[in-house]
Amino acid sequence: MKNLSLYIIIIFSTGLLATSCNNAIQDNDGNNKKDKATAETVEPKKSESLELADSQNIKSKVSSIVLNPASDSNASGDIEFTEKTGQVLMIAKLKGLKPGRHAIHLHETADCSSKDGKSSGGHWNPTDEQHGKWGDGEGYHKGDIGNFEVNNDGTATVRFETSEWCIGCDDIDKNILGRAVVIHQGGDDFTSQPSGDAGKRVGCAEIIDYQVK
Repeated sequence: MKNLSLYIIIIFSTGLLATSCNNAIQDNDGNNKKDKATAETVEPKKSESLELADSQNIKSKVSSIVLNPASDSNASGDIEFTEKTGQVLMIAKLKGLKPGRHAIHLHETADCSSKDGKSSGGHWNPTDEQHGKWGDGEGYHKGDIGNFEVNNDGTATVRFETSEWCIGCDDIDKNILGRAVVIHQGGDDFTSQPSGDAGKRVGCAEIIDYQVK
């Protein structure tokens, strides 16, 4: 009976060992196949768009400027232009403005030295069009960005993107270097010539240089 019991125990132990070995089968790299499959399932993969951007290593041109007050206003803020793959994105973070609608334009000269901002000249209009709303089939200035709303606390963020601008390129009809960003005290009516009857200039910023990043 003792020999029979010992024989049964040996067979049972051998079965357990075989089962354990089967659950720990390894691949050629010495990794447990079950664990590796689980890791591959949960590991996030980089999107194709990110891989494409990394492979192309696309550079940007960036111009960062500061808005200064004009006409005894309290306007201030930071404006950044970024050019990448033929598009220019403007993001303006403004404060110290009166709540309500205001116009924002590009003017022809990067000169904000006068107290009323008029040293920046008129709207930037290299193609000699009439003033109008951006994209109007009847015509519009390359500086006719449009209107934006200021919050009750005097702050606003303006985002504008176009392929009709460039930063430091050779096309004089697109190059925004040497221009100025001007904020007006009121809104643009998009019809009054030559500037939309937007009122005094309350903020001005000079676009004079850029960096490649």
